[in-house]
Amino acid sequence: MAAPAACTRFSDNYDIKEELGKGAFSIVKRCVQKSTGLEFAAKIINTKKLTSRDFQKLEREARICRKLQHPNIVRLHDSIQEENYHYLVFDLVTGGELFEDIVAREFYSEADASHCIQQILESVNHCHQNGVVHRDLKPENLLLASKAKGAAVKLADFGLAIEVSGDQLAWFGFAVF
Repeated sequence: MAAPAACTRFSDNYDIKEELGKGAFSIVKRCVQKSTGLEFAAKIINTKKLTSRDFQKLEREARICRKLQHPNIVRLHDSIQEENYHYLVFDLVTGGELFEDIVAREFYSEADASHCIQQILESVNHCHQNGVVHRDLKPENLLLASKAKGAAVKLADFGLAIEVSGDQLAWFGFAVF
């Protein structure tokens, strides 16, 4: 991935298309890279009302996503900061949530379920090997790359993720009683 472009405007490189989803501080739209015609998903964050803490979280999310390069993790391709907006350009995944697919199919064979679980575990393992704890692992953050049967499962949404080192990894994921 190229380093964040300080002087580049998002509209110089991408055409914005339809809305794909919405969050508290952001909207996700399909976009097309002008130079290649490739499609991506742009997470567009309105930075006008963000606090300095919110900016730190946004920078952390982008830093973490840049670090994680794995076939089962939604990849960050570009990050562009403008006056009132920050754009994070990710893989466009078109298969929807894994949970929705499970409900629609009503039945997953043992082989299909095993294949999905293996991909999820590999993505989480890759995070941990890189000192990242996702902290928001849930069905809505497990996406299918496409609608095709057997499409790759991709871990998404690193907004709550944190970076840890050494022994800190051992403290996460366990309830303290």
